[in-house]
Amino acid sequence: MNHSYNKFSVRYLLVACSLWLVACSSHQHPDKKIFHYNESSGIASLDPAFAKNQSIMWAVHQIYNTLIEVDDKMQLKPSLAQRWEIAADNLTYTFHLRTDVFFHRDDCFANKERRLTAFDVEYSFKRITDKNVASPGAWIFNKVAVDGFKAINDSTFQLKLIQPFQPILGILSMQYCSIVPKEAVEKYGTDFRRHPVGTGPFQYVAWEEGQALILKKNEQYFEKDSTGRSLPYLDGIKVSFNESKATEFLEFQQGKLDFINDIDPSFKDEVLTKTGNLKKEWEGKVILQKHPYLNTEYFGILSDTNNAILANSPLRFKKIRQAINYGFDRRKMMLYIRNSIGTAAENGFVPQGLPSFDTSIIGYRYDVTKAKQLLAESGFPNGEGLPPITLLTIPIYADIAGYFANELAQIGITIKVEVIQKSLLLEQTAKSQALFFRGSWIADYPDAENYLGVFYSKNPAPPNYTRYNNPAFDKLYEEALAEKNDSLRYKLYQQMDKLVIDDAVIVPLWYDEAIHLVQPTIKNFEANSLNLLELRKTKK
Repeated sequence: MNHSYNKFSVRYLLVACSLWLVACSSHQHPDKKIFHYNESSGIASLDPAFAKNQSIMWAVHQIYNTLIEVDDKMQLKPSLAQRWEIAADNLTYTFHLRTDVFFHRDDCFANKERRLTAFDVEYSFKRITDKNVASPGAWIFNKVAVDGFKAINDSTFQLKLIQPFQPILGILSMQYCSIVPKEAVEKYGTDFRRHPVGTGPFQYVAWEEGQALILKKNEQYFEKDSTGRSLPYLDGIKVSFNESKATEFLEFQQGKLDFINDIDPSFKDEVLTKTGNLKKEWEGKVILQKHPYLNTEYFGILSDTNNAILANSPLRFKKIRQAINYGFDRRKMMLYIRNSIGTAAENGFVPQGLPSFDTSIIGYRYDVTKAKQLLAESGFPNGEGLPPITLLTIPIYADIAGYFANELAQIGITIKVEVIQKSLLLEQTAKSQALFFRGSWIADYPDAENYLGVFYSKNPAPPNYTRYNNPAFDKLYEEALAEKNDSLRYKLYQQMDKLVIDDAVIVPLWYDEAIHLVQPTIKNFEANSLNLLELRKTKK
């Protein structure tokens, strides 16, 4: 089949599927329920090995399953694996799989039923680490031994680590770890990115890039609700790819989209009050959903004393770094610039939404007296003789940086804001060429290790952009990796967080919030702190 004919076939199929969707939504078929959302950034691939950003992860999550998944309280629970055991040495994990899971019917299986086995798990994980695949997720298995993936039999899979690493269970919930069939990868080759075959609640129908992606209900899906009814409840999903956030917002207003993720800054003041609630004219027309999102926004400070760029900077003094942290009002910033979306980061680096988050970690509150006292103790009373400090940021955070600079100017600290492109900032922070920089850390998996590993001295940049090096921190970090007991591990995490905050190598700004506008016709639409699109139990 030549390329042009193939493309024509896909477009023809998409038109046919779109007509099916329209028919499903019509008065003749009121029982057909299709969930519509827009992905303004597009979807680069439907291959889980490339699930490196939210748009891909959302789609992959509908089509595939992982051994373990995360619930709405950020706790790990079984999915394809019914249960698992950890050996006494903390190195061998044995997973016992469900035996009632089938891949979607597809040409790669001659359209027959094909049961999922442990050999599919072994194949999928080895594929992630295969250099020829070049998955951006290969790093997730850095702690796994050579030949550390093994199917013992059809329903038993074993994973072996080089060293104890308790967060491996959280890592297995990532979309990279979705289970794929070898037959589909081999049949479709490079086209597997656009012809996914999984075990998930929805299965692939058609995808015309730049137009729409269409998925339909998997009638064979293994999960049931508490009453024994098969999931999912929806009949299908249609994803559009309109790049314009203004058009997306208009289509949501017209009821053509069932929800929108986040509110574009240009519409924020139209919809939300400064306290983050719906304005009167929107009440009753839409549902506003807000919940913690595992993302900490911060300014980072390079702390490597061997780096020449730190030699003459006042940021080499801990008390100056602490004065900066005390010297601006985070709560006022949230109210006036963020419409109260998110929470002022007045605790640790680990954000709200993780089980180990602890309000007893006292971070920095707005305290002008304390800031001035620290400046004086550093030999710069009221900022006299203190050289200007350059802060690197990106265009969309220029207003935050400007607010920060204005606040600190009032206590005698001069911040020069330099706005550069994101790619350049990432390059400079990776090469330790940025002394004071804007950063954000979004969780890959639901364990605080994901945040605290950012400060482990043996980690390169990324993730250790500040080049933080504290032997006491490292000792606690290594202890935590081997700790099986969750509550004991959380205590170690909290001690580590306190060390980072006291050393003030970061200026935490806010713990983020995911915000959704949802149509009143949508029920059971709940997101977790990873802001994963969950549609198995959604009703329309």
